[in-house]
Amino acid sequence: MLRRVLALGIGLMLLVGCGARVEGQPASTTDRRKATAARTVGPGDAESAFGVLAELDEAWRKRDCAKVRHLTTAAENVLGDRACEATRHGRRVPSRPEYGDVRFYLPDTPDDVPWFVALASEPHPAYFLLVREDDRWRVAYGPVRLVGEASDLDADVTTRVVPSDDPDDGVAARLVPQKHLAFLADHVGLSGVRFPAGDAMKDLLAELVKKPSTVRPDRLSSDVRLIPGETRALALADGGALVFHALEILHTQKSGSGKLRHPIAGTADMRAFTGKPSQPSLHVTEIFMLATEVDPDGGLRTVAMTRHLSDVTT
Repeated sequence: MLRRVLALGIGLMLLVGCGARVEGQPASTTDRRKATAARTVGPGDAESAFGVLAELDEAWRKRDCAKVRHLTTAAENVLGDRACEATRHGRRVPSRPEYGDVRFYLPDTPDDVPWFVALASEPHPAYFLLVREDDRWRVAYGPVRLVGEASDLDADVTTRVVPSDDPDDGVAARLVPQKHLAFLADHVGLSGVRFPAGDAMKDLLAELVKKPSTVRPDRLSSDVRLIPGETRALALADGGALVFHALEILHTQKSGSGKLRHPIAGTADMRAFTGKPSQPSLHVTEIFMLATEVDPDGGLRTVAMTRHLSDVTT
């Protein structure tokens, strides 16, 4: 299907976008990126690179976890580890449709680590973020499904670039991942982080608050963490940025005595990840890939979100 290509400016590189490292980021990731010369991404590059999705889907179908890791980076690469290995033990392989009607958003300045964003409209709207590392294109995020209205991006032929040290949009965007940590850890509403009514993050917080009561007499706690890696953003037409980032939530469930009464992982998942259908305790990890809009006043809106079960241990 014909794909429409729009050039668009980078909002900024966040957290480590200018060469700094997120705390805990593996050195190997940084080292391999140094070898890539700064370059811009053209329409032909993006069109060709988007084909890596078909290769990735084939790797998943074949349960070729090494190939999955080879074709991914950032949050998507995490899924190539334990979540992929579990498909060899009965867990369902993730199925992705063929995405079409794709619009590409291309940074207008060269970068040591070339990247771009794609928004596919069919069969359902979803964002993808691809990064070029080790002379190959890798999927970093996606599909990240829209849960709200798509952002109005600054997508003219010449585009506004927001440097990471910009005192307005740059600072606001750089703080988006940490604001998510503060919001989800604050069960009494004192963090000052704002999401609109009906936002997916408000629903997730409500879920985290309620979840312990649904598994009693088992005990449940949840720890929200950032996934190491680069966070990128695109400039919005009216100021602010659309920020692509990821977090993970580790749920720890323990029984009072004996086996769990209400395990939060299903029997099939427990067997696929741990080899046993029941356990006296569980550590369940979920990954959340997010596209979050931050306005010039610092307000947040979840534009797209996808969650994946990435690990179950005892």
